[in-house]
Formats: sequence, C-alpha cells, structure tokens
Amino acid sequence: MSATGLKTLFRVANSPSIRRNAIRVALVVGSILNLINQGPAIWSGLEISFVNVALNYFVPFCVSSYSAAKNQLARPDR
Repeated sequence: MSATGLKTLFRVANSPSIRRNAIRVALVVGSILNLINQGPAIWSGLEISFVNVALNYFVPFCVSSYSAAKNQLARPDR
C-alpha cells in the first residue's frame, strides 16, 4: 500500500463513527480478554500486568478500526 493509501486509510479509520464503534468493540472484547488472560490473578489478588491490560483493549480497537476503514474504502459508492 502506498503512503497516500495509508494516509487515506488512517483518515477514514479516525472518522468519528468508526472510532466510536471501535471503542465499543474494544471495551467488550478487551474486557473479555482481560478476564481470560488475567482472571486467575484478579481473583487470587496477585499482581496484574497493566501493559497486558492496555494491549487487551488496544488490539481489538486497532483491528476493528482497520476492518471498518478497509470496508468503507472498498464500497463502490464511495
């Protein structure tokens, strides 16, 4: 993908509607991932990794944003 294509993809991914939906997805999926990945530490009172907590929310946000932006750019009526 060219630099212009990446800029366009980033611009579309940062649109308010895509960003808002990606945040919703990240909150749901990230919470589930945190329960799966760090549930035992949470329930037993052990130390949790806040880097992993952040990544469990950041990765679904990025995947959702990228997917929605690629879908938006692929629409023929665009």
